Amino acid sequence: METLITILREVRDPRDYTARHDCASMLFVALMATLCGAKSCVGIADFCAAHEAFLCEMVDLPHGAPSHDSFSRLFRLLDPQELARAFMAFAKALRAGLGLGPATGVVAIDGKRLRRGYERGRAHMPPLMISVWDVQTRLSLSARASGDGNEVEATLEALKSLDLKGCTVTADALHCHPKMAEGILARRGHYVLKLKGNNGPLQACAAATFEKADANGRTRLCETNEKAHGRTERRRVSVVTVPKNGANMPGLVMFARIESERRKGEGKVETNIYYGALSKRYTPRNVMEIIRTHWDVENRLHWPLDVVFDEDDARTRKDYGPQNLSFIRRMALDILTSHPDKRSPARKMQLAAWSQEFFLELFTHLR
Repeated sequence: METLITILREVRDPRDYTARHDCASMLFVALMATLCGAKSCVGIADFCAAHEAFLCEMVDLPHGAPSHDSFSRLFRLLDPQELARAFMAFAKALRAGLGLGPATGVVAIDGKRLRRGYERGRAHMPPLMISVWDVQTRLSLSARASGDGNEVEATLEALKSLDLKGCTVTADALHCHPKMAEGILARRGHYVLKLKGNNGPLQACAAATFEKADANGRTRLCETNEKAHGRTERRRVSVVTVPKNGANMPGLVMFARIESERRKGEGKVETNIYYGALSKRYTPRNVMEIIRTHWDVENRLHWPLDVVFDEDDARTRKDYGPQNLSFIRRMALDILTSHPDKRSPARKMQLAAWSQEFFLELFTHLR
């Protein structure tokens, strides 16, 4: 817990010298409240008022519990880049406390819109958060808030401080371009990037390469068939080597083709075909596994943020409030996930609110 407070003390306070409540203490209280189920600044303030004596044992609250307006003002003014740096320091401290080294498996990148966090008149452009997710440990490595909605630039910023040696970075078609490939390779990682029509020349090259390989019988493939939840799915992945005169993409060595067929009950068969750009020679089975595990970022990060923390329905809208509260939720989710108890994050959150002993146990990994 001392490590966490030390990390939060590095966050620069955006308020002037007249502010009564310490910035680090307020951020710590916000995280504690979120761990116990608070969903807004009002909930955070109510939690602080109800547990003021207990919280004073951990942080200084010389002027009592801050009001919801005080919490709201802090999160509105605080630069999200400050919390992004604190979040990365927290992620490293958590991994160290768990005895984990740098990520070595699949690292999934995905963007998430804070659906109701838009300012008045900007419903078409809600705030965007970038997630960098370690699939193997199911913990966040980094996160960034994109102020202008540029997901690629925010992702490159999120990757700058990471060591991706031995990692395979996955992302959707938006990120399949030379700038992203260079950024991943510079961090000593490899990439498996979805390839669609937004990169026309590269997609055309991939389609032509597969057409030639199919005609010559040189396509290597892997196929799986699954039946669950009332539907049948067949997936086929094939790979080919990029020709010498292939499209310009740093580190590109192979193309992958992913074909899927889905039938629900006796209904119509839905088919989908897309390509992938690979910077390493993977077998079709490897590519199949990598592509499937990419969706862990949706199932294990974005889904709990929406379902457990109600992030999609959060009505905080002004200035930087939505993004900063999203960082707090991600920290809380990582703390809940890292605890060895087999309960779901929702049940752990509920138990933390009911049991002070369990609440303190959540921090045993933060040395």
